[in-house]
Amino acid sequence: MDIDKEKLTREVLDALDVIRPYLQSDGGDITFVELTDDLRVKVRLTGACDGCPMSIQTLKGGVEMVVKQRVPQILEVVPV
Repeated sequence: MDIDKEKLTREVLDALDVIRPYLQSDGGDITFVELTDDLRVKVRLTGACDGCPMSIQTLKGGVEMVVKQRVPQILEVVPV
C-alpha cells in the first residue's frame, strides 16, 4: 500500500484545526507531533488540557473521532 504521508498529514492538520476552537474555549490546545508509519497520530495536549483528568476522554471521544471521520486511514490518535 502506497501512502502519501504528506497528504495525510495535511488532512490531519485540517481536522485538528476543526476541533482546536473547542479545546481553546476551555483554555487548552492541541499540537500535532507526528504521523507514524503505522498511521497513528501523535499529539500533545497543552494548556488546560495538559494534565486534565478528562483529557483522555477528550482525546478519544472528541479529537480521535473527528480525525478518523475526516481521515479514515488513521488508526488512532495518541498523546505524547
